[in-house]
Amino acid sequence: MNLSALRRYLADNARWLAAGMLLTFLSSFGQTFFISIFAGEIRAEYGLSHGQWGGIYSLGTMVSAAAMVWAGSLTDIFRVRALGPVVLFGLAMAALAMAFNSRLLLLPAVIFLLRFFGQGMSMHIALVAMARWFTATRGRALSIASIGFAVGEALLPLLFVSAMALVDWRLLWVAAAGAALLGLPLLVRLLREERTPQSLSETYSATGMEDRHWTRREALSHPLFWFMVPALLGPGAFVTAFFFHQVHLAEIKGWLHIELVALFPVLTAAALLAMFATGWALDKWGTARMMPVYQLPIAVGFLVLSAVTSIGGALVALLLVALTIGANSTLPSAFWAEFYGTRHIGAIKAVAAAVMVLGSAIGPGLTGVLIDLGVGLETQFAAISGYFVLTCVCVRIGVSRAVRSF
Repeated sequence: MNLSALRRYLADNARWLAAGMLLTFLSSFGQTFFISIFAGEIRAEYGLSHGQWGGIYSLGTMVSAAAMVWAGSLTDIFRVRALGPVVLFGLAMAALAMAFNSRLLLLPAVIFLLRFFGQGMSMHIALVAMARWFTATRGRALSIASIGFAVGEALLPLLFVSAMALVDWRLLWVAAAGAALLGLPLLVRLLREERTPQSLSETYSATGMEDRHWTRREALSHPLFWFMVPALLGPGAFVTAFFFHQVHLAEIKGWLHIELVALFPVLTAAALLAMFATGWALDKWGTARMMPVYQLPIAVGFLVLSAVTSIGGALVALLLVALTIGANSTLPSAFWAEFYGTRHIGAIKAVAAAVMVLGSAIGPGLTGVLIDLGVGLETQFAAISGYFVLTCVCVRIGVSRAVRSF
């Protein structure tokens, strides 16, 4: 796509791409990279150890993963302009709950609401919409929509960590709620007209394996889905664990927290480049060639992160991790549409999203308990590296078998 064609593409699809970017950006308030910057304050407020805080976070996230299996399929029934505002309102209320809750017993419910409306539904709605609305340029659309998430990941931790030196942490959650509420009328305005009306979705849908549309039940009975599960769990579990324990990681490495957080914009910039490169590549070559190898960089990145002692070494590790993070923003969503078709993409991707959310529940809880048991993060990161190598093997086996069905 040359420059003039890109300009025309962006101009023709600006409102729908912007809606996707808005939803992925606002999902930041329910993402681990945002919630975890308050980890020290939350643990101090409620008197929690690393393992206890990780357990509460995992519980809330696990319940949100279960809820996603049902709620995610609503994207096959309701238009984005109807479902999106409800989700953003729920996210705003969840942020206010974090700001004003003072009872430990309610903390898991607050985490559930943040994770469900933020990481879960806001991201799910945006990515399902891009996968359904765009076919020939699906990779590019997913990449552009994911810019919102990347901007949030780059700017919000640095902005809010800096603001905590001047403002009480609870007031910052009020600001997050205000941002979600401001996004609500903007989303409605952008989606006054949807790109593919729901009534025409079957006409413009694309088939998958065996030249047909797979239902969720059929997808779950196919071996490919289960070969993909380790790859779905991995980034959610262990990138989440990295962000979740960022304060502790800085402590054991002898870094200032702000020094580590200052690397996040670089990580995001690298992830953005990887995301756009992946979007272009999957439009050209499809997902089958790319899925088996895209988690190799993160395997190397975690191995480097386990060994380095300098902040410069952490930068190298995060650049490697960023390559997989960027690819993960576009590849899985395009993969489900390519292999299983788009008619039931909301229901199928809801299960995949639930697996990823489940991973993000397992990661902080597991690593937090291991820290309490005396297994250091550096040792854990080396083991995580090996896990990602094994996921690549599983995906290669599954995809090599499935491509025979086309």
